[in-house]
Amino acid sequence: MHLLLVRPKNISPTSIRNQRHSLINLLQSSTTTNKQLKQIHAHLLLRNSLSHSLLYLHNSMLLAYANSPTPNDAFSFFATQMGHLPWDKYTLQFLLKASSKSKSLFHTTHVHLMILKRGFSSYTTLMNAILSCYALCDRLQDARNLFDGMPQRDIVSFNSMIHKYAESGNMDDAFRLFQQVPSPNVITWTTLVFGFSSNGDISAAREVFERMPERDVVSWNAMISSYVQNHDPFEALQLFRRMLAENVKPNSTTVCGALSACGSLGALETGKWIHVYINKSRFQLDPFLGSALIDMYSKCGITELAVEVFGCLKEKTLCTGNALINGLAMNGNAEQALDLFNKMVNDKGFRPDEVTFVGVLLACSHGGFLDEGRRHFYGTMKEYGITPVLEHYACMVDLLSRSGLLMEAEEVIRNMPITPDVVVWRALLGGCRLHKNVELADKIVLEMEAQGSGDYVLLSNLYASVGRWEDVEKVRKFMRHRGIKKIPGCSSIEVDNTIHEFISGEKSHPRYAMICKKLEELGMKMSEDGYSVETSVVLYDIEEEEKEQALGHHSEKLAIGFGLISTAPGSTLRIVKNLRFCTDCHNVTKLISKICNREIVVRDRTRFHHFKDGICTCKDYW
Repeated sequence: MHLLLVRPKNISPTSIRNQRHSLINLLQSSTTTNKQLKQIHAHLLLRNSLSHSLLYLHNSMLLAYANSPTPNDAFSFFATQMGHLPWDKYTLQFLLKASSKSKSLFHTTHVHLMILKRGFSSYTTLMNAILSCYALCDRLQDARNLFDGMPQRDIVSFNSMIHKYAESGNMDDAFRLFQQVPSPNVITWTTLVFGFSSNGDISAAREVFERMPERDVVSWNAMISSYVQNHDPFEALQLFRRMLAENVKPNSTTVCGALSACGSLGALETGKWIHVYINKSRFQLDPFLGSALIDMYSKCGITELAVEVFGCLKEKTLCTGNALINGLAMNGNAEQALDLFNKMVNDKGFRPDEVTFVGVLLACSHGGFLDEGRRHFYGTMKEYGITPVLEHYACMVDLLSRSGLLMEAEEVIRNMPITPDVVVWRALLGGCRLHKNVELADKIVLEMEAQGSGDYVLLSNLYASVGRWEDVEKVRKFMRHRGIKKIPGCSSIEVDNTIHEFISGEKSHPRYAMICKKLEELGMKMSEDGYSVETSVVLYDIEEEEKEQALGHHSEKLAIGFGLISTAPGSTLRIVKNLRFCTDCHNVTKLISKICNREIVVRDRTRFHHFKDGICTCKDYW
């Protein structure tokens, strides 16, 4: 940067203007550093005699500080350099911008008093800015008092007030204020949609959305993201398709929301279509969009396309690297995930964070790399100054439990500096199931104060596997007493861009009879190969024949059967399941992959299972 510090005695007005414009351009540049700001500050000190341009330059300096990583420097600059100047509304506006960024109540109050003292309270723009600052400082009552006392209020005033009510969860007041708006614009309506959805009232958000006289892309994004965040990806995709049908052009936020929905559903074909749409529409494949694509392909169980997207990114960031490391790890590509981590660590511009090590430890756990997992957990994380969080402990406990080191896993939990959550305990409980340690499982379920039905079902299945039917009945009575109901298994599969859902024991699918016939055919072939039903995983002590029938109607088997009769021979089946795989379904799926020469990818509650030629990538531990 060339500083304009010298002012010859006979400098011309034209030269002064040129220097001033050069400074202003530099101040308004997003690449200007704090060091450069200080140099410009020094330059202004040498230009004090140029009073006709000083306020303009000082205001530009003020704005630059307000936009900098240290916005409070704007107040220091104002206090030391601008007291002698006849500052204007822009001075106050830029100070409020600094207050907003720093969320400083002290500075907000101070600027508010300055505005009142100097008679600027008639400027609605300034009053709206104070309103926003009070809201950002969690001073909702101060904001409301200001709003009620404003001599003039415009649509921005109403929108700002409706928005912190929404942020604070006070939707009753937000809606009452909305009803007072003379002519609500699209921003007002969208703020209400955002408010209801962020407070979990998705139906009210949808009702407001449907009543909107006009919608822009932000409105659609608010509603689509609402469904994604409230775990209704199917409706999010339906809304995305409707948006396109109504000729509303999506932006990158829209397609990221749609990709997230595809990942949740395992809707690979729809996700691929959106990827094509991104390319055709010439969206910039930035790290934000790239991470969304990597995450979608990973959650659909097709990591080769996730790797391909990563390779095409011009800018590879920590975010994109984390997305791929975690995607590879959850799909069982442990070595590939660890190789990527090592390559990125060797890049001096890459510094791993908490999320990175979740993926690294998950890879170690799924790959059974005990020594490497210990090294990263106890050594590498400390080297980067990362304090373990719950997810790291869960991965480490899972790794130790998988390896049969249940006592060491329990010791890790006992020594945690933070309170273990149910996910950490479940990792140990899974190891008890695998290694049939009933006594430890008993203790864990009581200590973890389990609330979900899955934990009790796992314990009861463990009792059943060793013939302790009285204890199975005790678990059933305990669940009834606590009002804990067994969550029905639900599995989905995408065929011809349509999501088909199957619930365990339900017979409503139009092709149910054909599905059962196919499963019976496969059952005969599996019996010839020596397969016998794993009836110990059935919760109740019923006759063996009834147990076999109950297992035969598990949701993942129905989804696989439907996939086999609905897709071309040799094509891959991709299933998403809401619960953990049961042992029998896992054994059956391995055999079906071999008999039918199919790759079958199943994502259950805890991980991915890739079945091929009778083998699963989980190595029979999940």
